[in-house]
Amino acid sequence: MGVILNIDHLTKDFYLHEQKKQIKSCSNISFQLQKGGFIGIVGTSGAGKSTVLRCIYRTYLATGGSVIYDSLAYGPLDLVTADERRIIHLRKAEIGYVSQFLSMLPRTTARQHVIDAALEAGFSQEEAARKAEEMLRYFRLSEELWELYPATFSGGEKLRLNLAHAMVKAPRLLLLDEPTASLDPDTKLLVRDLLLRLKEEGTSMLGIFHDLEFMDGLCDQVYNLSKGHFADKGGMS
Repeated sequence: MGVILNIDHLTKDFYLHEQKKQIKSCSNISFQLQKGGFIGIVGTSGAGKSTVLRCIYRTYLATGGSVIYDSLAYGPLDLVTADERRIIHLRKAEIGYVSQFLSMLPRTTARQHVIDAALEAGFSQEEAARKAEEMLRYFRLSEELWELYPATFSGGEKLRLNLAHAMVKAPRLLLLDEPTASLDPDTKLLVRDLLLRLKEEGTSMLGIFHDLEFMDGLCDQVYNLSKGHFADKGGMS
């Protein structure tokens, strides 16, 4: 299958200008994600887990190291040094990101938010609308909510909309930052089933989780991040 993501000595520091203080968030993180594989990252709050994902997605610019992504569009590409034009294209067409927090254009309805994601992935208008509605139904977002602005949604509804937005693309690489944080048990099962389906279809995934039971049977490897470093790794059945 080969490697889709090769991370070598990834480091991210933050500099607090007012305090003139440098904070190390993660340091010398190295691992490989196989195509079609699923790696889970666990660790205490503040350990640097989300920083690793944001450096891969390039919402944070790494201080050091490399993140080599084997893209369809450009071949092997270092996401640390790639220009913004290529990063934007990869986010639209190849790399998905699910956050605990909903981020979207104002005055965009829930339905349109998911349609836009499908259009970015290259689907026609008709197909994008169909896939969006399928995904909204899958995550049990009531049709009464589809034409509303999600600012009034509950935390769980916003997270389900985030999941629909990211997963409608069936991206090659999917980054998951606590995708089950505010979900009820039934919705967690929906997420798990869809992740298993995406994995079977070849999507490669990297996820942060606190729910170890959710990860069991889903992740191929689990890394424990402690104080910005990988403490150990292991497999999961």
